[in-house]
Amino acid sequence: MGVPLAVQPAKNERVLSGMRPTGALHLGHYHGVLKNWLELQHSYDCFFFVADWHALTTHYDETGNIAHDSIEMVIDWLAVGILPGSSHIFVQSHVPEHAELHLLLSMITPLSWLERVPSYKDQQEKLQGKDLATYGFLGYPLLQSADILIYKAGSVPVGEDQVAHVELTREVARRFNFLYGNEPDFAEKAEAAIGKMGKKNAKLYRQLRKRYTEQGDVEAIDVARALLEEQQNVSLGDKERLFGYLEGVGKIILPEPKALLTKQSKMVGLDGQKMSKSYNNTISLREDPDSVDKKIRTMPTDPARVRRNDPGDPGKCPVWALHQVYSDEEIKQKVHEGCTTAGIGCLDCKRYIIDAVQAELEPIRRRAQEYLQDISAVQTIIDEGCDDAREVARDTLDDVRRALGLIER
Repeated sequence: MGVPLAVQPAKNERVLSGMRPTGALHLGHYHGVLKNWLELQHSYDCFFFVADWHALTTHYDETGNIAHDSIEMVIDWLAVGILPGSSHIFVQSHVPEHAELHLLLSMITPLSWLERVPSYKDQQEKLQGKDLATYGFLGYPLLQSADILIYKAGSVPVGEDQVAHVELTREVARRFNFLYGNEPDFAEKAEAAIGKMGKKNAKLYRQLRKRYTEQGDVEAIDVARALLEEQQNVSLGDKERLFGYLEGVGKIILPEPKALLTKQSKMVGLDGQKMSKSYNNTISLREDPDSVDKKIRTMPTDPARVRRNDPGDPGKCPVWALHQVYSDEEIKQKVHEGCTTAGIGCLDCKRYIIDAVQAELEPIRRRAQEYLQDISAVQTIIDEGCDDAREVARDTLDDVRRALGLIER
């Protein structure tokens, strides 16, 4: 697969992201995903969803806590500052259109495309104790594609390990548009849509289209797409025609999303490995203050520093990795010098981290407690988010059904 370019989404563009409900969220989730959501929600049309169906792909025999964990995860989102007024928060299984689009896309997706997704074999190796020879596990990347395409999301925030899933989604959308994007009088309808752009913009669109179709100028098509996004007098249906007309194909029914690469989290676990519940090295977002204090105080340090007056090597100490996340340059310099000269002890070094983590978690714990005391308000937020999501999803599914001939065109 080719790797899509990582781009910044256009203003007001729709962004989609989700998380599996697998228990209490921790600082790794906060620094790796949620802080990025906090930035996106104020500039883009964000849809954030609880991927409860995806939890079934690897934990199909452990379903007892999915509903409870879903509510708990939404509380964590709200507590860190994800705002229902600035984003749409919903649960995947409450929007059945995801499942229907997944089914319809499965009719056209080659088996080999799913088998070559890198995570298919990687997850089988990592979870050897699980029987993952299931249709659901093989098809979960396509369910991810349906999650994205049902909202016609322009950008999907992902880490490097998820880029292949976005590329699969692009290929599926491309194949669908190629098979079903033809409509009667397409060129005539596209030309009529150009006329709605105004003389100046119409002329520029035609020039850019010519540069791309006749000269292969890729930059021209990017400029033309941006031009279309800005048009206020062109309907969504006409925009989809004009996107397709740019590339010499039919109507774009399912737009191809772009991978929005997120910064790799520097958050490490208490043992220096990646923070993960499977490693039992996490600090949860609602961790009790005394527990936070104890966990950090008992963190391993440079094994060569046995006595207080032994100099240490910060590069061999997991606590130093946390300083990269929580400490400013002045503190890092002070800690580095104190460690390498034995000027400070390990508990002195850890105190900076304890104070920083406690300060970060205190407002999160407080807001979470407020939501825990009013679960009905949390459920209302989810219900309203599901209503918003279903409204968009139904429109997309109508377009898909019409293209497939399942309803009258």
